[in-house]
This record gives sequence, C-alpha cells and structure tokens, in this order.
Amino acid sequence: MRTGSCLCGDVTYRVTGPMRPVVACHCIQCRKTSGHYVAATSAPREAVEIEGTVTWYRSSPAALRGFCGRCGSSLFWNGPGTHLSIHAGTLDGETGLELAGHIFCATKGDYYPISDPLPRFEADDPEMTTQVGGT
Repeated sequence: MRTGSCLCGDVTYRVTGPMRPVVACHCIQCRKTSGHYVAATSAPREAVEIEGTVTWYRSSPAALRGFCGRCGSSLFWNGPGTHLSIHAGTLDGETGLELAGHIFCATKGDYYPISDPLPRFEADDPEMTTQVGGT
C-alpha cells in the first residue's frame, strides 16, 4: 500500500495494488497545470481510495484534472481507461517507482533539455502510459 496527499493535507489517498512506472508528460496542459512537466504514475481506479474533497476541472473533452481546492496541489488526471493517473510528487515517502520515459516531447518547454536516455515520444504512447508494474 502507498499513501499520498496534497500540500495542506485536506486530500489524502491510499493505493492498494500495483502502480505503473512514472511517465513524464511534457504536453501543454500538464505544463500549464503544474508550472513544468508532470511526472505521473497510475493505478486501477478501484485500487485508489481518496479522502477529502477533490476539485475536478475538465481540461479537455476526454479528461478531468483533480486538485485540492484549498492549497491547489495537482493530484490526479482522470481520463479514459481503467486507471487513474496520480502525480508522483504527491506520494508519501519512498515509492520504489522509476521513471520509464517521456511523452509529448514535441510540445516540451524550450527552457529545459531532456537529457536522460529513457524513451521519448513526440505525442502519447499508449503502451507506456498503460503499463502497470511494481507492488
């Protein structure tokens, strides 16, 4: 089991079961919502228990972004499929997760390089963003 929360602690969550490796998303929406790129993992929706009130913003016809209405912490991306994306920086303590690669590199900010050797994709990569691993 892993736990996480927003900055002020009004929203907490527990994840039971496997989580996908972390994926860095450089799309414009992720950059706008976080101030940089987003590093997110995911878990099956039924494995995520959320306590507190999440404010959901419809950022596109296909997805909602969840954040704390009090402190503004970006917590979740809720789109199509069986998994809920979880911003990796909101997890408590050691996670045992690793960065698997980068998506939407075509729209990354011009002020930073991607200098690691991990896979990079110009847009989405459905295989990387749906893989599940870990404990």
